[in-house]
Amino acid sequence: QVQLVESGGGLVQPGGSLRLSCAAPASIFSIRAMGWYRQRPGKQRELVATITSGSSTNYADSAKGRFTISRDNAKNTVALQMNSLKPEDTADYYCNTDPVQSDYWGQGTQVTVSS
Repeated sequence: QVQLVESGGGLVQPGGSLRLSCAAPASIFSIRAMGWYRQRPGKQRELVATITSGSSTNYADSAKGRFTISRDNAKNTVALQMNSLKPEDTADYYCNTDPVQSDYWGQGTQVTVSS
């Protein structure tokens, strides 16, 4: 079965940076747009950023100007560089295709931004 694996989360202070990474099977990665999603405490999962197979990107308003999504087609990975982190960014972060496939959700990686 398809399994997406996220890594790179951690605890940072406001203004800090983290780089998240997601690994996907080549059969999925090579033909799909990918996205990063997050679930903040008490909230539903939401879209953070997307990137097409041609590297066209889109960002949620909350992420624009601070986060950068990228993909490495040779490694079948998608990254999310997060700068200028805010307490509101505290969440579990997940990768998936865009649009999502429910069976692809992995365990996520936790990002905590202290105040």
